[in-house]
Amino acid sequence: MNILSIQSWVSYGHVGNASAVFPLQRLGAEVWAINTVQFSNHTGYGDWTGSVYSGQSVRDLVDGIGARGALARCDAVLSGYVGGADIGDAILHAATSVRRANPAALYCCDPVIGDSDTGVYVRPGIEEFLRTQALPACDIATPNRFEIERLTGLACGTLLGAKQAVRRLSTMLNPAGPGCVLLTSLETEATPPDSIDMMVLEAGAFHLLRTPRLNLRVNGAGDTIAALFLFHRLRTGSSAAALEAAGSSVFGLLRRTAEAGSREILTVAAQDEFVAPSQVFHAVVC
Repeated sequence: MNILSIQSWVSYGHVGNASAVFPLQRLGAEVWAINTVQFSNHTGYGDWTGSVYSGQSVRDLVDGIGARGALARCDAVLSGYVGGADIGDAILHAATSVRRANPAALYCCDPVIGDSDTGVYVRPGIEEFLRTQALPACDIATPNRFEIERLTGLACGTLLGAKQAVRRLSTMLNPAGPGCVLLTSLETEATPPDSIDMMVLEAGAFHLLRTPRLNLRVNGAGDTIAALFLFHRLRTGSSAAALEAAGSSVFGLLRRTAEAGSREILTVAAQDEFVAPSQVFHAVVC
């Protein structure tokens, strides 16, 4: 399995490609990583050093891979945080180039906008880019609750409302694709206080996965979830199976991180959770 992952990179800690690449490699995937930035650490610390790359530099790398004839062997494109319009255009160029070489390839977009505790943290114009350009080009979308509410205008405080929002978002995706939506960080009236939910929709079927709530706040978990879900969806062809595998692995990763009291997710120390989760959770039809 070959995945082209276009995301940010940090030298210290795990967000963006630094959160997605190793888990995919540990599972046996070849990852062609293209970094949109190289920072010392994630921006949640308040200060950082490093460089932001241009959209043209991303295009050049995609075209360089294409010149090797490799894009025909690419199974999927994965994108996350979009730093600017030029990067967004370069991501769409990558998805188009890969599809031209391999029409069966999928594009998985994690439409990063913000979160309930931080609000919107992307630059002006990015939210509209995601809504009008990235989502219509993608086959799989992996928003959190905050993001899907902004993208669809529908509240997810109830299970019915969440299903309506997921269904609406699925209609915004590439009409030729599976229209698969994974909703993370979901809390509704049906979610117990000590739990957190994830929901997936594909081919008209909704599945819900519930895991225990953990007492921690870390960056990069969403990047890991998107990467693992994409991998297992490619591997199994089933969104429900992908939800179970990705959700179980991420819970194990975060549980190990919480037990260690770490500010950064323990991507390397907890790597066995990607291959054989210590606790397996099962999705239910909802």
